[in-house]
Amino acid sequence: MSEYVFRGARLLGGKAGDIHVRGGRIAAVGGSIDAGGARVVDVAGLIALPGLVDPHTHLREPGAEDAETVLTGSQAAAAGGYTCVNAMANTTPVQDSAGVVEQVKHLGDLAGYCDVRPVGAVSEGLEGRHLAELGAMANSGAQVRFFSDDGRCVWDPVLMRRALEYVKAFDGVVAQHAQDPRLTEGAQMHEGDVSAELGLGGWPAVAEESIVARDCLLAKHVGSRVHILHVSTAGSVDLVRWAKSQGVRVTAEATPHHLSLDHSEARSYDPRFKVNPPLRTREDVEALRQGVADGTIDVVGTDHAPHPIEDKDCEWAAGANGMIGLETALSVVQESLVETGIADWEAVARLMSFAPARVCGNPGQGRPIEPGEPANLCFADPAASRVVAGREGHSKAINTPWEGRTLPGRVLYTVYRGVPTVWEGRLRTREEIAAGGDAPS
Repeated sequence: MSEYVFRGARLLGGKAGDIHVRGGRIAAVGGSIDAGGARVVDVAGLIALPGLVDPHTHLREPGAEDAETVLTGSQAAAAGGYTCVNAMANTTPVQDSAGVVEQVKHLGDLAGYCDVRPVGAVSEGLEGRHLAELGAMANSGAQVRFFSDDGRCVWDPVLMRRALEYVKAFDGVVAQHAQDPRLTEGAQMHEGDVSAELGLGGWPAVAEESIVARDCLLAKHVGSRVHILHVSTAGSVDLVRWAKSQGVRVTAEATPHHLSLDHSEARSYDPRFKVNPPLRTREDVEALRQGVADGTIDVVGTDHAPHPIEDKDCEWAAGANGMIGLETALSVVQESLVETGIADWEAVARLMSFAPARVCGNPGQGRPIEPGEPANLCFADPAASRVVAGREGHSKAINTPWEGRTLPGRVLYTVYRGVPTVWEGRLRTREEIAAGGDAPS
């Protein structure tokens, strides 16, 4: 296997140092490392982060390969600096059995761009009636520890309680899509002054907050772990903050788009801005940022949701919910959190690598940049900028809300298990990666 010295990177945005990679692991970290025949790569000025971990990715395969596949989603992930993604269960067939989660993991292993960790469904067929095979998925070759019906809320409190009780036996976590379905019937966007102005059905904040409150109380009662996906309202942030103060084992996630965009984007009637939960008010955006600053929000997850062109190239009401985000997440976080002074690069490493790996149970990921640790790394240039063009990305889908906008930062190198998957900003081919890991001269 190839051997590299990445020279002069700013480790977690701090002091510059060298990183020696050998045999798939970090061999040494420090100044001016002399590693004999190792390939020296000049990364002076770049930010060195542990490989990013996404707790919330939709890869669509099996069943919707016209939108995305495990391969194309993994390639987009690598291009964005990710070395691990957690693939949500709303596939066809649903990831609600040992056989399906093992299939998805196998496809990820074959792709070879990052770890693909299947998320197990909470209920059979995502129907919210009967528990899925949680134990079988946990004991399968995929070793699932993260379960969610994302896209649908586990609305039945008895089913949610049973799921929390079941996963406690193997320290699993239930991740909730907090949306009361009765309160959001016919909803098209956030309920507020803009929805009234546009005449679009509103998605009230209380539809999220009521489920967040209920599930925090259930988790407290059971003594189990609950994770709140894509938190979007100020009220939800307050509820999670209170629950943590009471010792509830709750973690919370924010997306890059909810940390940056607000419901005023709907005035364009462009379905690229249609998402579930919807973009909220500017006050909600600021509350989420404060939640990041004080530790209430534990992780940033992309909620990467690819769709075929026809599902977004239509009128607002007919448009599908969701945005792609794997290739832009780090840039949006830099713009909305780092450049605003809310978070430094060490905090970014926690939000986008250390904490997601811990929450989701991803072994070998989200590890410190220290000798002996797996060589999963990301090197980004914070001084670069780019104009986003969906058709130039590596996802099959192009439904990015950032189309035509200039974002800061660029991932120049991604290293997965000691092998570069991105080199000088270019995604390497599977053939190049398989040919022993040697990067271009």
